[in-house]
Amino acid sequence: MRSLLTAAIFSTVLMAQTPLQKINANYAARTGTTWPMYIAKEGGYYQKYGLDVNLVFAVHPAGIAMVVSGEAAFTNYPLEQAMPAASRDGSLAIIGSQYKKSSFALMAPKTFSSVRELKGKRIGVSQIGDAPYNYSVGLLAKAGLTPKDVQWVPIGTDVNGRAAALVSGRVDATMLTAPIYFKFEQQGYKSLANTSDYDDIYAPTVTVFKKSTLAANPKLAESVIKAQTEAIKRLYEDKAFAVNVYLKYNPNDDRADVERVYDLYTKLNTYERVPYVLAPAVQYIVAHPVDEQLGAQLRAYDFRKVIDNSLVERLIKEGFFEQLFGPGIKAEEQSKAKLEFH
Repeated sequence: MRSLLTAAIFSTVLMAQTPLQKINANYAARTGTTWPMYIAKEGGYYQKYGLDVNLVFAVHPAGIAMVVSGEAAFTNYPLEQAMPAASRDGSLAIIGSQYKKSSFALMAPKTFSSVRELKGKRIGVSQIGDAPYNYSVGLLAKAGLTPKDVQWVPIGTDVNGRAAALVSGRVDATMLTAPIYFKFEQQGYKSLANTSDYDDIYAPTVTVFKKSTLAANPKLAESVIKAQTEAIKRLYEDKAFAVNVYLKYNPNDDRADVERVYDLYTKLNTYERVPYVLAPAVQYIVAHPVDEQLGAQLRAYDFRKVIDNSLVERLIKEGFFEQLFGPGIKAEEQSKAKLEFH
């Protein structure tokens, strides 16, 4: 016992003496997608792995631009935006997917009763090709509609801008994340469909680095994935801490709404304990391009050049996830390994 205590004290002292690497990290949405990053920062997990991370908010395409320019060391990004960017710029690397998909509701005034009634109507998205667009296309397809059956209105901002566009009547419907759509339901707006009801609509968030940044910092990706995985464990186990941290970064949100989001996301196991980038998700993005030009680009590109699951594979072999989550994680490791992109 004494030797273990001595080792722990020595390790703590050593970490305290080692200067932290100061980096910027972009997050592209003020939603649950970024929750593990909030916790990794506030819970000390980035620091545990030698990183002093400054979280910087910027929507697409600014996040990718920050990574490409070196202004940010990494970003958490929707796969449907990361893949086109990586296929145009082979300098990027997609490593780790720690978030399955947001709980998005397709919200409209109560005069609408079904998704099919949106034919010919205006749907607001932040940008053509972003997560709200991807989700909208997926839900329209469930109703037998194609992207050409509606009018797309790019708002240019995040979920708050889309919500404002719906209230002002600029658009007839838009995708809103929890907890914002909770308030709209209370105000009489109707949820026509929700992505959480469909397992075959994929829009995970992935961690994107620049290859040259990783070459200069060989331990960076490992440190980030380990820190955020520990944050995910803390998220699942400590609701009070998770909610408080979320509210620190989103102070205008209502605590009860955030608690409801927490309960929803943990029930759905939204956060990935074993963060492989999955082949079905990659295939879904390739099969659902914004236009035929992008579709041809995605189909022609070999994504093995930019999507790298080798780090997750190594961490499994080294027992990182088993040590963190316990032996019960092995079944999840095995099931996810069958679906990994390679």
